Amino acid sequence: MRKSSLILSALLLAGFAAPAIAQVGVYIGTPPPPLRYEVRGPEPYPGAYWIEGYWAPDGRHYRWVRGHWERPPYANAYYTHDHWDHYREGWRYHRGRWDRDDDHDHRDHDDDRGHDRH
Repeated sequence: MRKSSLILSALLLAGFAAPAIAQVGVYIGTPPPPLRYEVRGPEPYPGAYWIEGYWAPDGRHYRWVRGHWERPPYANAYYTHDHWDHYREGWRYHRGRWDRDDDHDHRDHDDDRGHDRH
């Protein structure tokens, strides 16, 4: 009897904790401004990767974050750029991230149905 109570308690606790780790979306009603053209400086070291500039959320507005060079965190890494998608609720920000190039699939891993990408 005690073992089943512990299992039930653990399952209930996991159910309450799961939403805490879910991604929180930021929606802004107006579309982001057009992307800015930036001149890339020289590659600072061999293997450096250029991270494009993007419009970051800043309250209910946008703030430009300049592009920059980064060292990939591991071999065969690629970067999925920061971007905004349009949904019924408004424009949602998706943070860029490094991923492993195991299957040569460089598409964004977010669900692409029902929205416009910017």
